[in-house]
Amino acid sequence: MSVAHAEPRTIELDAARQFDFWLGEWDCTWHADNLEHVGTNSVYADLGGMVLVENFDGRPSLDYQGLSYSVYDRRAQCWKQTWVDSEGVYLDFSGRFENGVMELRRTADGALFRMRWENIEANEFDWSYGRSEDAGESWTALWEIAYSRVL
Repeated sequence: MSVAHAEPRTIELDAARQFDFWLGEWDCTWHADNLEHVGTNSVYADLGGMVLVENFDGRPSLDYQGLSYSVYDRRAQCWKQTWVDSEGVYLDFSGRFENGVMELRRTADGALFRMRWENIEANEFDWSYGRSEDAGESWTALWEIAYSRVL
């Protein structure tokens, strides 16, 4: 009797696994106003592993928290994310994982915004949020965070 083996779900075989590097507990560090700030981020898979749930907490540095839900939309062949936060902000993004970088974008008020997860290693990566007024020719950094996995 032979047993059929399912192919492993990896980035190469299943685009819905491209965000798995983000799963886990993270310490977050960023600089603003000439100070180093710290917070945490907890990211887990839910709904059969198909939805990534993020719980960002900027405390103690900032009285700011946010949640996001990310899913790979197979029909559109892209990632979609919804962000809500303690300031009542709602944002929606979409994008792809290419060349080792996850990039999600949105357009609002005539500007282009992007989030990037890059320099991805097993226990660290860099995240940035930027704005472009010239259709992506140049970017202004709005927030840059270094992530380190809590081991």
